[in-house]
Amino acid sequence: MSGPAPSSGGSVLHPFDESGVERDAAGVKRYLDLPDSVVAMLRESVQRDPGGEAVVELDGPRLSYQQLWDRAARVAGGLRAAGVQRGDRVAIRLGNGVDWVLGFLGTLLAGAVAVPVNTRFTDSEARYVIDDSGARVVLTPGEALPDGPPAVVEDLQRSDLAAIFYTSGTTGFPKGAMTSHENFLTNVENARRVVGLPPVDPSLRNLISVPLFHVTGCNSQLLPSLRCGAAAVILPTFEVGRFLRAIPEERIAVVTSVPAVFWLAITQEQFADVDVSGVRFATYGGAPIAPDLVRQIMRAFPAARVGNGFGLSETSSISTFLPHQFADTHADSVGFPAPVVDLDLADVDPVTGVGELLIRGAQVVQGYWGKAEATAETFTGGWLHSGDLARIDEAGFTYIVDRAKDMINRGGENVYCVEVENALAAAPGVYEIAVVGVPDPMMGEKVGAVVVPRPGADFDLDAFLAHARAHLADFKVPQYVAVRTAVLPRNAGGKVLKPTLRTETDWGAPVR
Repeated sequence: MSGPAPSSGGSVLHPFDESGVERDAAGVKRYLDLPDSVVAMLRESVQRDPGGEAVVELDGPRLSYQQLWDRAARVAGGLRAAGVQRGDRVAIRLGNGVDWVLGFLGTLLAGAVAVPVNTRFTDSEARYVIDDSGARVVLTPGEALPDGPPAVVEDLQRSDLAAIFYTSGTTGFPKGAMTSHENFLTNVENARRVVGLPPVDPSLRNLISVPLFHVTGCNSQLLPSLRCGAAAVILPTFEVGRFLRAIPEERIAVVTSVPAVFWLAITQEQFADVDVSGVRFATYGGAPIAPDLVRQIMRAFPAARVGNGFGLSETSSISTFLPHQFADTHADSVGFPAPVVDLDLADVDPVTGVGELLIRGAQVVQGYWGKAEATAETFTGGWLHSGDLARIDEAGFTYIVDRAKDMINRGGENVYCVEVENALAAAPGVYEIAVVGVPDPMMGEKVGAVVVPRPGADFDLDAFLAHARAHLADFKVPQYVAVRTAVLPRNAGGKVLKPTLRTETDWGAPVR
């Protein structure tokens, strides 16, 4: 391994508050003063300001901190009555809103393990997650939340498993990232420090427009809001007009989303009439961002501090952050490691300085649920092997230059090409198929499929797309399809030359 030490004459920047951080015996950085669990964290906020607004579902229910605690405790009691014991898994298939929050917190209050399920998964994809996790209870739309006498487990520890977030897998099957209470709490403190949020500030109102089943929405928006006594204002489904109206109506101070949402918002004709003077923080992440879009965001939210966050499900969300003072000048960087994060590089190219990004810290999850081999491959020697190719310059700026894993980042949704290729290989008329990212100014990338039809067969695009929709979540279905008569280009080892396909394919108009 070759670490991020500066080259001769360099000076590594440390822009974040690193007080109250110590290394343990294994060399892992940890915050010294964290609550014992997410439950203890929430209890502190409830006791501090029980009447303060905690969770708002736009055009729906509103809960104070005391109401949130009381109702979540009743959900915990209902789960206990249904046979859920400490450590059992509870799958959450609900959409964004108050019920999702109650289901998630109620699961933790019961001492159980939350399993958020991507609501865009097909039934077969969701079934895999439910079966793999061994969920005892599934919270589904249209059904009342469990309800019973209030129940709170009092002796939860930071090391206890709290949630399993499933990530798309290069083998075609998602893997469950085992997230402990300490992982959650560490990321909450990371988020607070890198963004610059105060420890306690009930005036902060955080607009959550991304799915809560993602670590960004849950770990880096919902939980930090609850930690500092702020209000989490949740958009149930994304609609740009409702997003814009919410900013002045709900007195939003924190806006965090993927670049595509910012692009949609600020390019709306009505944006000029939206009062954004109360927005103090505007942060983005989850997808590549064009430098010009960064400058547009800074102009659109002139009173806000902006910044770019980078992380993975395996790091409970935030690993690095590019703070406001560098957002314009280093827009292509993901910034610096959070206060308890160490970065390193493996297999560094001596010419380019690019290697696989390794991450260590108390926010790194415990491994993959039920997958010992994958855990051993990814979590090695105390480091998470991210699969991202990166370089770190002499000032400490981190740049993600490529992905070692074959993945498309579609507006913040990770789409693994192998998974899509496996699903589409059986589509009618397909002889060969390769899936690559197609550059897109709003989404960053969209899904493109290069198809070689079976010899003598007529390729039916409609049948191909119908097969795709039947086997894949909608965000994984190709939006571009290119048909070629020649076989796919391959190297001497038989691997498809995807860089060649990306640059030489004429994609034409999107097919959907």
